Order: sequence, then structure tokens, then C-alpha cells
Amino acid sequence: MAISETARKNHDELFPGHVSTLKATDPELIEIFDNFAFDETLRHTSLDTRTRLMVQLAALIGSQAVPYVGMGKAFDFIGATNDVLTERGIALPLAGQSANCFGDHVARGGIDVPVRELLTLAMLVSLGGCNPQVKGHVAANLNDRQALIGVITVLLPFIGYPRTLNALAAINEIAPAPEKETT
Repeated sequence: MAISETARKNHDELFPGHVSTLKATDPELIEIFDNFAFDETLRHTSLDTRTRLMVQLAALIGSQAVPYVGMGKAFDFIGATNDVLTERGIALPLAGQSANCFGDHVARGGIDVPVRELLTLAMLVSLGGCNPQVKGHVAANLNDRQALIGVITVLLPFIGYPRTLNALAAINEIAPAPEKETT
């Protein structure tokens, strides 16, 4: 199996010139993953690139978000992140970003409330075992069932089928597909 042209184009757009170290040790895995994540799943969503990348990042770091999982699981991730920021010349500590992710307001600029809801949904879905919270955030995102399905679709290569199917079950329960009219 070869990496499709579409997968190669989408991968190179995000990671120009990057070749995974797994390409040398497990080329079949990289071919399967790149085709899946950068081609096949993208055919089934209309999410713009910015939103898609934000929800994927939210899902990938969801297990590292302190308010969701606690400092014990987040500590190493925060240390690695600080190392990267320092290496890139970003002064620490960063300016305050928010009052509390569960509070009445979030002070961060640049991301509107609907996108924040999608990011929260992505984090919760990636954690697994948060079905009541997932349902609550599905309800908060009810403005567009197809966008929710698009988010879950692009997360599939990163969170796996079980968590994806659980998220789809929550979407179907809270926002069922309209019944087809019969004439």
C-alpha cells in the first residue's frame, strides 16, 4: 500500500518536509495512518482546516488537561510543553489565560464560544468514560449535527473506534438524525 496523493498533500501542508521516524521502522503503519488521517476521514467532513486541527489537538491533549484529569496526569505534559516553548524563545510564565475552564467566563481571545464547545467535546470524547459530560456538550453544540459528526470523524484516527462509536451514540441520542419523509 502506498500513501495516497491526497494524504501526502494534506500531510505536507501541515508538516512540510517532515518524515516520521516510524517511516523507517514501520512503514506500513505510517502508510495506513497517513491514508486514514489525511485522506479517508477528511472525505467525510466539511470542517475547515483551522477547526479540524483545533479539535484534533484538543483530543490529543485532552488526557493532559488539568481540570479534566488532574495534575498527576498533566504534569509531564506541561513540563514538555514548557521545554518546547522555551526552545522557541517564548518567555515563561505565559500571561494568564482563563479563570477556570468550568467557570462562568473564559478570558482567552481568538476562539468563539461555539468552537470552544467543539474543543471541549473533543477533549471529553478522547478521554472516554465521560458519557454524561459528552451528552451535555453534544446538547450545547446542537447548532449543527453534521459538524458534530465531522468532528468525531476527524478524531477517529487519533482516538480509535470505541470512543468514536460512543460519541456517535451520544450524538444520535441527543440529536437524532431527522427521519426520512415517506411520500
